[in-house]
Amino acid sequence: MDWFLFVVGLVIVVLTGASVLFTMVLPRRPAGFERVTLGVNRAVRLSFLGVSRLARSYEGKDAVLALVGPVALVAQLMFWAAGFIVGFGLMLQPTTHNLADGLLQSVGSVFTVGAVHPGGADNIAVDVAAGAVWVIVVALQIAYLPALYSAFSQREGLVAMLESRAGVPAWGPEFLARHQLVGIIDTLPDLYSSWEEWSAAVAESHTTYPVLLLFRSPEPWLSWLLALLAVLDGAAMHLALSPATASSNARLCLRMGFTALDRIASTIGWHLDPDPLPEAPIQLTFADFEVAVRMLEQVGFPIERSAEEAWPDFHGWRVNYETVAYRLADRLVAPPAPWSGPRRLLATNIAEPRRPPHRRPATTASAFAPRPLGQDPRTGRAAADLPDTPS
Repeated sequence: MDWFLFVVGLVIVVLTGASVLFTMVLPRRPAGFERVTLGVNRAVRLSFLGVSRLARSYEGKDAVLALVGPVALVAQLMFWAAGFIVGFGLMLQPTTHNLADGLLQSVGSVFTVGAVHPGGADNIAVDVAAGAVWVIVVALQIAYLPALYSAFSQREGLVAMLESRAGVPAWGPEFLARHQLVGIIDTLPDLYSSWEEWSAAVAESHTTYPVLLLFRSPEPWLSWLLALLAVLDGAAMHLALSPATASSNARLCLRMGFTALDRIASTIGWHLDPDPLPEAPIQLTFADFEVAVRMLEQVGFPIERSAEEAWPDFHGWRVNYETVAYRLADRLVAPPAPWSGPRRLLATNIAEPRRPPHRRPATTASAFAPRPLGQDPRTGRAAADLPDTPS
């Protein structure tokens, strides 16, 4: 029986070591046993989602959920420690002949590099192996964190830049409107190219390190997912409304953008339609699209088609990413932006992006005048300040 437990313990140690290797060393999408740590991440996320329900404002919920990523990293480390302790404890059974003594000695070996033997007769080989393995795990974790935070920093760079280009929270039609209002439509091709590269980088980093999905943007109303969705909607509207003048970079940006979302969803374990039909239903309505087109007309955006003519093309693009974007927005509890779907954890109210006033230094008085609120593109009235709570 002792040798049977030894074999079981050896299997646990090998599997735990494989989990460490696949998570922190091997750059590939987790599959099979490699997905064990995804279960740890999910448990941490669900725990914090439960706690966040106590917060009334969106900012309060965001403050709670901001802890999910760091806590998930610690939980992974504790999971591996528990696996090694149990595994080596069982491997000590032929020596100690007592499970409690074996586990106690395993704890001492793992955390004191095999220098202490508090339970039963010692086994030098197993004790040293336990201590050496844990030293390696800690060393890998130290190297793993800079790679993780480097990927996080690269993800958030363009997101922060989009704050002035697409509003807070980000919204596709606002993205196009602001470029028209300040006369920088000529910069859109380069911006589309930047977001194509950004999408490829995020697809690689967030499938290799799924824990990055749990790390939220530094500001409550910023979100990498909403930023990507705004760029995709903006590119789709641009191509649909102005097919003759829209940059081909918009098409490349769309393709890479929804490919990135599909790869992330597959890593989570979602089953998706890899090639949806252009006529497949979407949740966004033509009425919402028409209001946005009317807003673009009001700001003078160059439009070659009517809303009715452009809708089939826009629908055909959006069907590729809407479902995944909405599910991810709900899973990550992204800010309640327009055209981003419902949130089970939030009320149904949508926070419209507030457009900053366009002022010129014509008079001294205007510099000290109260700042007017931006216009709500859906109602035509002055938009309210971002609510403390999305209710």
